Amino acid sequence: PHRLVLASASPRRVELLAQVGIVPDSIVPADIDETLELREMPGPLAKRLAVAKGQAVAAGVSDSWVLSADTVVGVGRRILGKPEDEKEARQFLKMLSGRRHRVHGGIAVIAPDGRVSTRLVLTSVSFKRLEAGEIDAYLAGGEWQGKAGGYAIQGSAGAFVRGITGSYFNVVGLPLYETLSLLR
Repeated sequence: PHRLVLASASPRRVELLAQVGIVPDSIVPADIDETLELREMPGPLAKRLAVAKGQAVAAGVSDSWVLSADTVVGVGRRILGKPEDEKEARQFLKMLSGRRHRVHGGIAVIAPDGRVSTRLVLTSVSFKRLEAGEIDAYLAGGEWQGKAGGYAIQGSAGAFVRGITGSYFNVVGLPLYETLSLLR
């Protein structure tokens, strides 16, 4: 039987897989260059990075299925990555305040024979208008660190969400329905 390797350092992805009864045989974070290409849009970026992560890890393992993913938050054409510092996280939250944004989830499964299967999942998230005190309190908690767009919907930032259209799990970090479909 083939092994399943998760090409991710995200504890959220491990937790989401466990939630549906999947425990990877190993976890191997991918170390790739995530530099944007010229005029790259959020959706294509999420898919490209998911594939690149999977292929990077697959090159170092044999006889394994490799699952990889990437999450990109987009406000129009603008990509909100993982904020470098609290100042950038504040800018992201101000930009998201009172408006809708999209979360693009790229998933890739690399088969033992090298075949690549992918999905791109889009979720629309609407934030309420945030007050300065709410932003200050959220930033003080540190939950924004290491999160695309500077927030974690599964944490206290869930209080900012007015509505969501699409996969909640995509916003957390791994759209479960589409991931399970690819693995099948």
